[in-house]
Amino acid sequence: MPFRALPDAKSRHPMENLNKLFNPKTIAVIGATSSKGRVGYALISNLIGSAYEGIIYPVNPKRKSVLGVKAYKKVSDIPDKIDMALIATPAETVPEIIEQCGVAGVGGVVIISSGFTEAGRHGEAMSRQILKTAKKYKMRILGPNCLGFIRPKLGLNASFAGKITGPGHVAFISQSGALCTSALDWAIAKNIDFSYFVSLGSMLDIGFHDLIDYFNQDPDTSSIIIYMESLTNARKFLSAARAFSRHKPIVVLKVGKSKEGARAAKSHTGSLTGNDDIYNAAFKRAGIVRVKSISDLFDNAQTLATQPHPKLNRLAIVTNAGGPGVIATDALISQGGRLASLPQSLINQLGKILPPAWSKGNPVDILGDASASLYREAVKACLEDNNVDGVLVILTPQSVTNPAEVAREIVALSNNKKKTILASFMGAADVAEGRALLEKGGIPVFDAPENAVRSFMYMCNYARNRELLYETPGSTPHAFHPKTTKNRELIDRVVAEGRLNLTEAESKELLSNYAIPIAKNAIAGSAVEASRLAQKIGFPVVMKILSPDILHKTDIGGVEVGINNREQAKRAYEKLIRSAKKHAPGAKIHGIFIEAMSKKRYELLVGCKKDPVFGPAIVFGMGGVAVEVFKDTNIGLPPLNMALAKRMIEGTKIHKLLKGYRGMPGVDIESIQFLLYKFAYLVSDFPEIKELDINPFAVDESGGVVLDAKVILDENAVGKKIEPYSHLVISPYPKEQARRIKTNTGLAAVLRPIVPEDEEKEKALIETFSENTHRHRFFRVIKDIDHELLTGFTQIDYYREVAIVAELTTRGKEVFAGVVRMKISPAGDEADFTIAIGDPWQFKGLGKKMTDYIVEIAGLKGVKILRTKFLKDNKAMRAIVMKKGFELSPDGRFLTARKWIGEKIIG
Repeated sequence: MPFRALPDAKSRHPMENLNKLFNPKTIAVIGATSSKGRVGYALISNLIGSAYEGIIYPVNPKRKSVLGVKAYKKVSDIPDKIDMALIATPAETVPEIIEQCGVAGVGGVVIISSGFTEAGRHGEAMSRQILKTAKKYKMRILGPNCLGFIRPKLGLNASFAGKITGPGHVAFISQSGALCTSALDWAIAKNIDFSYFVSLGSMLDIGFHDLIDYFNQDPDTSSIIIYMESLTNARKFLSAARAFSRHKPIVVLKVGKSKEGARAAKSHTGSLTGNDDIYNAAFKRAGIVRVKSISDLFDNAQTLATQPHPKLNRLAIVTNAGGPGVIATDALISQGGRLASLPQSLINQLGKILPPAWSKGNPVDILGDASASLYREAVKACLEDNNVDGVLVILTPQSVTNPAEVAREIVALSNNKKKTILASFMGAADVAEGRALLEKGGIPVFDAPENAVRSFMYMCNYARNRELLYETPGSTPHAFHPKTTKNRELIDRVVAEGRLNLTEAESKELLSNYAIPIAKNAIAGSAVEASRLAQKIGFPVVMKILSPDILHKTDIGGVEVGINNREQAKRAYEKLIRSAKKHAPGAKIHGIFIEAMSKKRYELLVGCKKDPVFGPAIVFGMGGVAVEVFKDTNIGLPPLNMALAKRMIEGTKIHKLLKGYRGMPGVDIESIQFLLYKFAYLVSDFPEIKELDINPFAVDESGGVVLDAKVILDENAVGKKIEPYSHLVISPYPKEQARRIKTNTGLAAVLRPIVPEDEEKEKALIETFSENTHRHRFFRVIKDIDHELLTGFTQIDYYREVAIVAELTTRGKEVFAGVVRMKISPAGDEADFTIAIGDPWQFKGLGKKMTDYIVEIAGLKGVKILRTKFLKDNKAMRAIVMKKGFELSPDGRFLTARKWIGEKIIG
């Protein structure tokens, strides 16, 4: 539905102005010049000399014309409304030019100039001024310090790169302008085309998330590849990426892994680089495929642009040489792929085609004298088999094999585009013609077979990561009722004492309040009390010095284990106090912590640390004193559900032991999942937590217990009012949106946000819909209510979506009576909603109540315009929106209803 805006420039919508930026009808080039070798010359000559059909206006106060086109002194002198402006002037002049563009009503600006955030305090000050002005006029800024962008479909080269590709379906985003020019050169040589080609530069305004959201609405874009140096808004990036990855792949090359690389990235972009392992976890959570090198990024651009995506990781290898087939097999297995298992029927079929000495299996070795026709028949047979997800064609130069003829046959087979086909034509001059034919025909061709395998596996990784977005979590095994208030009081008490470090006793109390198991314990203030309390707890016990100033107790002799009687407890108390006073004389001693001693088979680590980019990150793996030696850990981002917790556990080597190994009993994996689930909610509920370590968590078949715990608070968060969950990059379940209601007909229900575990209830609700209800809700009858459809309904991004269900109890069973859904625009100021009530509960006032509630939630989320679209014969919906003050307008066979929650907009 179109956006209705005020005539005043300040009302312009951010997404509308992105559209003006990338689909401009009028362009001003500020700094345009006829002097060759200048950026302003490259910009204007690229535009004038291209197939772009829009109008170009040079702006240069020192010239009357540029390249034969009339020039203007400033933007305001141009007699036309400008959609997009390109700026290539010295940095000091840019803030004033941006103000002029805003006054003139320019929709979007590309700042090519450098010398801003990456150039020190003066540059940062200019950047702040530019951004302030842009927000004032709701004008979008690409850059500064960027190459510009290319829109091949329009023949638009709004950059100073000298080349342009044809229109394609892959969008390319890069923080490096220099890399863009290399990528263009490579793409043209490889016959790869793009839908968009964008250099982001310093991301003063437009960031990755803006482009991902914009490209998600573009039918011409089927995938995105990204060169990333840093990330400035992780929450918006992950939200946009998760929405895109549900349907189309994103491939990222993230640099800055090493400390040295991270420093280089900071100097280049003027922003922070986070922990690389956390980037891996975040990318997986968003369904993103991460590659390791420039060549992998370019190879995947080609593969994504030209090949269908494999459903699974089963590869058939057809080769005329045994050695390369073995190399490809080794690479496939080492990267988690599988050789496609060829059924006997296919082997028999191939046996009728191929020479008697062929390999009789996969890899399909068709021998060194293979002709083009043999290649064709072998590849065709493999492609037609249901056990095969993709085929790799390997060719080595042989005197009787014509690479060009083989290439023509492979290209002809690929026309159906049903399965992935990759090629490795090994050699140089002898295979050059064949390679060229494959590239022209849309078949990715690689120098080495292992490179082809790697590209195939990256495509498979997208399918695997996408499963995470569609996986229904298992139900939580026990009721979970955390004592949030008690933890709030505990943290406030510690902060009031001027401390950031919790003692071990306080740390374990914090965990216990979230149902995380700790051992029986007590605090002793004297040797006599220690003796008595130790006996009460039950021997054997462990005794530790208790001090907020001593984090590493073993370093100062602050731990005594294996205490078996009262006399040993007395002596241990005195020894611990002496040791603490000797090694940490200034430390404040709170007493001696006494705890029941536990000995279990496995020691695990569960920890959390705030990352500067992604906020709290949870780590799980092998614990104990050897945690730094083995480094067997996996990282996840909160919040976690049971399925995500399971994936974290399965990503470690110790998982094999935990399941049970060589006759040893396994532990209760589900209880460890639940531990991670509760731990994630603890760090989500308290933004004051900077670090939280449980090491070790001892576990065996009889259960688990926290043996040691450490908590450090964040000085930047304590004592400050922080919006709930704003420290997280993934929004958790909004429990505050749950409420009880009763309609005027007496129908009682609970309105609450939907959760992934609601899949069966959602399915049951849809099954109550009559054909008419189907038509009113979906505008058609949905006959196949499959898992993918249901996960799209139940696994939502709480940051940009709302789905409130009406749950009631019927015959002792909880069922859904209705659901209202709202999708919020990327800019956050508009939203569209739909509502559906199951047939048994219609005309009972439930629709009115749910409409009232979604209007209330929209207002709380800052939505200004709320809309819904429904069929004209939906009389019930029409009556509701009219009663609730919506404004109706016809839209073909539909009606569109709008409500202005904020300031009313005049159409």
